[in-house]
Amino acid sequence: MASHDRLVYLTTAPDQITAEMWQELLRGENVTVVIRAGDTASFLGVTGAPCRMLVSEDLLEEQLGPDALV
Repeated sequence: MASHDRLVYLTTAPDQITAEMWQELLRGENVTVVIRAGDTASFLGVTGAPCRMLVSEDLLEEQLGPDALV
């Protein structure tokens, strides 16, 4: 994913651990995912709060078609 790519919302994972597992599965399919944790994080740096998962807008359009962003 180039630094100029616009990131768009893909889904929300129920917590950071789940988000990281999903991220690894998608990485195996050559899909780069950025995880954005909720507003709070735990003391150890892992949050139990929902995490948004973002992907490149170009990638989402390629995989799902232009109507996916509507």
